[in-house]
Amino acid sequence: MSVVIAVVVSFLGSGAVVGTPVSEVANGVLDSDATLVAPGGAAFIIWGVIYTGLLLLGINQAMPWRAQDSRQRRAGWLIVASALLNAAWIAAVQLAWLVVSVLLLVALVAVLVLILARLNEQPATTRYERVMIDGTLGLYLGWACIATVANSAAAGISVGIDALGTLATALAVVVLVVAALVGIVLAIGLKGRIAPAIGLAWGLAWVAIERATGIPESTIVAVFAALAAVITMVAAIVVRSRASQQQ
Repeated sequence: MSVVIAVVVSFLGSGAVVGTPVSEVANGVLDSDATLVAPGGAAFIIWGVIYTGLLLLGINQAMPWRAQDSRQRRAGWLIVASALLNAAWIAAVQLAWLVVSVLLLVALVAVLVLILARLNEQPATTRYERVMIDGTLGLYLGWACIATVANSAAAGISVGIDALGTLATALAVVVLVVAALVGIVLAIGLKGRIAPAIGLAWGLAWVAIERATGIPESTIVAVFAALAAVITMVAAIVVRSRASQQQ
């Protein structure tokens, strides 16, 4: 039940219902036009999918018949930790503690990687587990990675780094190359899981769209973001295909 509470708190704190929307806190440094690596606003609809999945997952965890589920026990408390970290991240953003928010996101990514690694030790046996548990947590991980990128750029602005210009463009390209490498590492380390790749590629694709059509416009950043999205998906598909052939 603690997962359900944390998810509800996170949803409310995001500004979707009450409070300040995340994109408007700290003078808008997390808005889609604030940095070169900020995804377009439409990208954030993925939070609705993730929060719905986490809510259903939390309710499922609380059911008495799940108490003896060995697969759930492998990751149960880590899932709770991920929900609490997400709530803490929302709180840090609302308080404009952007550097702290980045550290919390890094911790969240690490916990989600550990969760999925543990779930890999005992593969899902039902479609429900594959979609609702593994799928939700995978999307969560991929999106948390792109959120880390966007929050890091926003934190840089908050400490005085220029959001635009040649240096900002160079840093954006470097960050996007790193994001592509993260996509490859996740694909290999998590044995070709598709959901994390979808979450990360979704965010990268919306960075590309925003930089190609929005403000600030940057063709080079748009190209690198699009390439990073493609590399992320291709890596996961290739690793998954090879793993299937070896079985």
